[in-house]
Amino acid sequence: MFKLENTEIPYLPVLPQRPLPIVIIGAGGIVNDAHLPAYRKAGFEVVGITNRTRARAEKLAAAWGIPHVYDSVADAVAHAPADAVYDITIMPEQFVEMLNLLPDGAGVLIQKPMGDYFWQSQEILEVCRRKNLAAAINCQLRFAPYVAAAREMLRQGLIGELYDMEVRVTLETPWELFPHVMVHPRLEIQYHSIHYIDLIRSFLGEPSRVLAKTLRHPAKSLSSSRSTILFDYGDTTHAVINTNHDHSFGPENQESFIKWEGTKGAIKARMGLLMNYPHGVPDKFEYCLMREGEKPVWHTTALEGSWFPDAFMGTMGSLMRFKNGETDVLPTSVEDVIKTMAVVEAAYASSDGKQ
Repeated sequence: MFKLENTEIPYLPVLPQRPLPIVIIGAGGIVNDAHLPAYRKAGFEVVGITNRTRARAEKLAAAWGIPHVYDSVADAVAHAPADAVYDITIMPEQFVEMLNLLPDGAGVLIQKPMGDYFWQSQEILEVCRRKNLAAAINCQLRFAPYVAAAREMLRQGLIGELYDMEVRVTLETPWELFPHVMVHPRLEIQYHSIHYIDLIRSFLGEPSRVLAKTLRHPAKSLSSSRSTILFDYGDTTHAVINTNHDHSFGPENQESFIKWEGTKGAIKARMGLLMNYPHGVPDKFEYCLMREGEKPVWHTTALEGSWFPDAFMGTMGSLMRFKNGETDVLPTSVEDVIKTMAVVEAAYASSDGKQ
């Protein structure tokens, strides 16, 4: 936590009192880059991993000291501890099949997005309900340190009533690092701006409607790489997402930030991870608290951790705490994130001129 005018602002994820063993299903790059570093930092034990290509699972197991590599999901379930939680990191079209193989009542963290189309999201929700799974979606941006700090400042009323929220991303994204994703027909919103849609929902709730346009670059084969999404929250609250992944003109004018404006102050957070990805640049957390009769002054505070890997401790930690009964709140539950998927679907409908 950090202190702000004698007020403590906690922002680090709350970890479970009793961590549960983890079984990972899938061995893609995100597991190596974010999941496993986060779990090691949090002190979580990964007891096993499985992947359709066993060699990839064996490589990660050797690198991270995972004791068991399973031949299949069925094999993993058969040998997993009774209280294991499952971390599903495969592509969305495989989620329903994998969820049906898990024990009824199990805890499971599912990689975002919750399906590629809303009908898939509904199928995922149905199987989670039918099997009584404690199921969460890995919408980990909600747990990034700068987001958690902003949320706590708002909770304490430090910037007053939130009336304006903006996400702006103007940079060059190396989509080639994600070969299975870059060919997707719903690339930008479904696999990137979905983070910001979920984030805005977590602060402002459900919009009455969404206006959006997602666009492709005239010289690229990607289905989309730029989007504008405007949320309707009535006559006083403004919320917008603007993304441009085609800014290949050097770092000087690149941007990557979230901004919150309230009746008593404002907060701006630079998401350094996205700039010069995957190496990133430092995050930056700034705030301005208005004082009557004083000129506005912006302050910068250094926060511990970043989106990768620290936010991944938050999503898995919240699932473990919920499964243990340490909390009755599962922030990114499938019951909540189905609403994010509904907004994503509305954004595509708007972009296609269907609403």
